[in-house]
Amino acid sequence: MNHLYQPEGARIASAQNREYLSSLSGLERAMNTGAIVEGIVTLCDGELRLHVDLGCACGIIEPSEALLCRIGEERKDIAIISRVGKPVAFCILSIEHREGGVPVAILSRRRAQVMCMRYLQTELCVGDLLPARVTHLEPFGAFVDIGCGVSSLLSVDCISVSRISHPRDRLTPGMLLWVVVKSIDRESGRIYVSLRELLGTWEENVANFEAGQTVAGIIRSVESYGVFVELAPNLAGLAELKNESVEDMRQKIGQSAAVYIKSIVPERMKIKLVLIDVAGTGHTERKLNYFVDPAVTPHLYHWLYSPPGSRKVIETVFDEPV
Repeated sequence: MNHLYQPEGARIASAQNREYLSSLSGLERAMNTGAIVEGIVTLCDGELRLHVDLGCACGIIEPSEALLCRIGEERKDIAIISRVGKPVAFCILSIEHREGGVPVAILSRRRAQVMCMRYLQTELCVGDLLPARVTHLEPFGAFVDIGCGVSSLLSVDCISVSRISHPRDRLTPGMLLWVVVKSIDRESGRIYVSLRELLGTWEENVANFEAGQTVAGIIRSVESYGVFVELAPNLAGLAELKNESVEDMRQKIGQSAAVYIKSIVPERMKIKLVLIDVAGTGHTERKLNYFVDPAVTPHLYHWLYSPPGSRKVIETVFDEPV
């Protein structure tokens, strides 16, 4: 699949985008060809109009043209106001030459989103890999831009196999990701994506570790029977509780820890750990390590996390209902 429609901000530094913004003739060429252009929003005025820096002209996006609302959705003012200081994708509707001032281009972000949505609805399939940008986080998941500001939900359980309490444990707003399309609601236009399938199987992740090593991890959850320590975004092990209570250890969730790898048991997908020390630092982020190259594998049909012979099967089948 060709990624014609990138998350907002992806094209702003491109040579073509710079050429469109370099002169009035460039803007006119973009208008006449229906091209999608990007610029930075500098202001949202009292009428909720977005003012966009076009270099050689002033750009205006009326509230009605600021975003595409899906069926049953109401326009939220915060979705417009929050664009200030950020790049937006748009089409140029017209260019006005006002007396005594700089040219004013009337823009439509909504039109760019309609074009993107039509493309996604026509060309996108469950299992396709897409570039995405994290826009904001909620306890239940992350919203990501999959093209021209079109939003998709990445639910918290699809972020990684290793359990996290909140998407902020793994993601930050503005972060660029690769995601895989999990499901598409063709009627509502909603698209749901997943990340965990790109972060490696149990075998791929555990290959970086051996019994007898002492390694760094992050405390992700605490149960009465032990402490789950994340060794990689898609891999966690269990350490026994020893001297500290469950309540005390729960205060350390999100902190880094040194753990000794006691044993690795593939048939049970178990890594037995011994907690050596807790660093006492706060929220710790991990760099995402992709095990799928979108340039080589642009589509997934099936993903099996579990190793051969495992008693438990964790898998994803990418199959869109007919």
